[in-house]
Amino acid sequence: MTASDTRTERGRREFAEVMTFAAPSEDASPATTNLIDFVFAEVWPRTALTRRDRRFVTLPCVAAADAEGPLRDHVYAALNSGDVSIVEMRETVLHFAVYAGWPKASRFNIMVDEQWDRIHRERGLTPPAPEPLLPLPTPSDPEERLVCGEQSFRDINCIPFAPTRDNPYSGAGILNFVFGEMWLRPGLGMKERRLVTVACVAFQDAPLPILSHVYAALKSRDVSFEEMDELALHFAAYYGWPKAANLNQVIGEQKQRVLAEWEAEA
Repeated sequence: MTASDTRTERGRREFAEVMTFAAPSEDASPATTNLIDFVFAEVWPRTALTRRDRRFVTLPCVAAADAEGPLRDHVYAALNSGDVSIVEMRETVLHFAVYAGWPKASRFNIMVDEQWDRIHRERGLTPPAPEPLLPLPTPSDPEERLVCGEQSFRDINCIPFAPTRDNPYSGAGILNFVFGEMWLRPGLGMKERRLVTVACVAFQDAPLPILSHVYAALKSRDVSFEEMDELALHFAAYYGWPKAANLNQVIGEQKQRVLAEWEAEA
């Protein structure tokens, strides 16, 4: 057996473990070879991020890519493996909707329902009723909700100020919903929300969100320096090297900023 064969076999085994179904039949095309020999043999087994962490980077990437097969397969694998619960998956869809758009999230949401039903049919079971949406843990009074959103914005972004309330985007959107409710919902942990968000802002072309969310994830210590570096590699595998190169550059800059601030605070 050659060294290449060994890596291929390792990749096929990892594919089966990650995806919860067998790797594709032998195929000499460059795309399939790269998928098995690099993405699954080399990227997924790396230890800086757990397999569960990697799900929360992969899912937004495939949901944004408009590729039916990868979205179906990764939703199925995340749920079928037990790495991501159905509550966490549905919260991931909502979080993705805010940072990547509701139309793409609509397709993501349909896929989650389809694959959740498929998993239960395969097991001879009936899907359980969804978790109730109410009561919400956040204030319902409009003024209290805005105040909550302002504090949440400051806490999550690790900055001392919040947007003004003088327009629908920042008032009704950012303060009332995004930070007044979504980031505070209990169905998904803060680290997982950071991973989803960084992946989403990395495939957008808006410079301020990628800077602010990479900074906040590092400054809060919700994502370590090593984990953030690994996120860039995993993102490259699932959304492409050019955008990952930009993410990697931002990560380097924000590491230096955070280190300087920590030193000044010490």
